[in-house]
Amino acid sequence: NILLQVMDYGKLTDNNGKTVDFRNVILIMTTNAGAADMSRPAIGFTRDTREGEDTEAIKRLFTPEFRNRLDATIAFKGLTPEILAHVVDKFCQELAAQLADKRVHLEIDPAAKAWLGEKGYDPLYGARPLARVIQEHIKRPLADELLFGQLSKGGKVVVTIKDGQPAFECTPASTPALLPPPDDEDLLEDPDDEADDQEFLEPVA
Repeated sequence: NILLQVMDYGKLTDNNGKTVDFRNVILIMTTNAGAADMSRPAIGFTRDTREGEDTEAIKRLFTPEFRNRLDATIAFKGLTPEILAHVVDKFCQELAAQLADKRVHLEIDPAAKAWLGEKGYDPLYGARPLARVIQEHIKRPLADELLFGQLSKGGKVVVTIKDGQPAFECTPASTPALLPPPDDEDLLEDPDDEADDQEFLEPVA
């Protein structure tokens, strides 16, 4: 096993005789062993969460020889509301940067961010569904405005929550003064503009 060879000897030699030194390398390995067990409701009247199931799952999955080569095993806790808020902010900043390339200024109010955090979090998968929630409820509605609506020439959009769903307040760029000065390349027709719009619409895998 290549991994065990690296852990035991700190060196690895390929078929061409080239040796790579791993003696000053820190190996960090992750596993979802025990994640399904930890997500199930706790048994008993005195516990709200499960404890120890992740350690037992690691013991079942990995041999003692492998576990004895590990310096430490660290269990990750679930996402707290504070950490989840930072994750939502990160996704919103990435979306704002994409829209800035389209000359659109994006603002998402706290209620909308809280809604995204609630809909984009799953106890088993963490914040992984968040990207799909943003794709479905934010990007797709905005894409129509970018292509054919009020934001086709730039402007500003504020995302709020109305009747339990995201709502958009779009303000088109009414005068050229609201738009940043174009680059020389923008003065020429760019055949890749349509491809850029398609990239904005590309679904999340």
